[in-house]
Amino acid sequence: MTLRIDVSGVGGEPVRFAASPLAELTAMLHVLAEPGHHPLFAGWAADVWAGLLPELAERLREAEFLWRSSQADFLLPARPRPTLAEELDDVDLISDETYVTAALVTTCGSSRVHFRGASPLTDAVARERALEVAQARGALQEAFAERLLADPGAVRARVRETLEECAGAFFERAWAGVAVRIADDLRLKNELLRRRGPAAALASVSGAVTLAADGGRIVVDKVQDKATVARGAGVTFIPSVFGRPHLVAVHAPGWHPVVQYPVAEPEPGDPVPLETVTLRLEALAHPVRLRLLRTLARGPHTTGELAGFWDLTAPEVSRHLAVLRRAGLLTGRRDGRYVRYSLNLSDLTALGTDLLSAVLR
Repeated sequence: MTLRIDVSGVGGEPVRFAASPLAELTAMLHVLAEPGHHPLFAGWAADVWAGLLPELAERLREAEFLWRSSQADFLLPARPRPTLAEELDDVDLISDETYVTAALVTTCGSSRVHFRGASPLTDAVARERALEVAQARGALQEAFAERLLADPGAVRARVRETLEECAGAFFERAWAGVAVRIADDLRLKNELLRRRGPAAALASVSGAVTLAADGGRIVVDKVQDKATVARGAGVTFIPSVFGRPHLVAVHAPGWHPVVQYPVAEPEPGDPVPLETVTLRLEALAHPVRLRLLRTLARGPHTTGELAGFWDLTAPEVSRHLAVLRRAGLLTGRRDGRYVRYSLNLSDLTALGTDLLSAVLR
């Protein structure tokens, strides 16, 4: 499955590399929401949570849908600025319709939630659909979606205030600790770009990012087939320390394409028994099961949501989930009338970092 970004109409270089304080803060917030995805930062996350004021901790939980399973597009700037404050100022310039739609995509938990060009702020059908999907995701998601649709200005102001409070609480210290690594990575990438061209620079980003032979498309290995067009300034690549192992891409129509990629190399996993490896690799041998696993890596999903995501029948998804559960790769938890399935990251990690990176990408 690939994301294909058309850069054939871009004048000059099709890619640029830049650091973004807001994008790295977003990666940190994802670590805080999903520390299991980032074992190297689990201790950091525990220390941050222990030191947060209760009010800020509550604010982070109420808005975590903007960065937990996937990142809202406006949190990955196409034109990064030197400071977090400047990037938040740019977010303030986005229209309510654009902001709300981007926020609802993450709140509803699936990039395949479409509003067919209609804004949920003005179109009753789009609004009801957004609330219906958010309700299926849980009470917190439903409450956030209702507040966002009722008073987007108030929610936007509260989210900005929350991000500003994060700066003093933990971001500034963490950013100072990773800024040198990010700057070193940017120097290497830009040197490769200058000396050897975009193909070499993209190859150094990740084995999952390539430039097509004709130079007209950037291809990114992602969870589903998508295509978008880069206009004007091409594609922005943002290095991240806290984002490992995720490769995050902004590709929705109307947004400037952005790819956030991990700086550090993964550490090798510990060896596991051959019988365990065999059982789990057999469970993952079917391409549909691997796709389901990659979707579940973004957060818990029900059988119905997975079926809708991949255009499969619910019984077919149930059969594949049963195989993955027998292999110990999934956990099911009942939430009212739904059963939500979650990825067992520790067991997946035992299969090796290459597989883990592919699934969490």
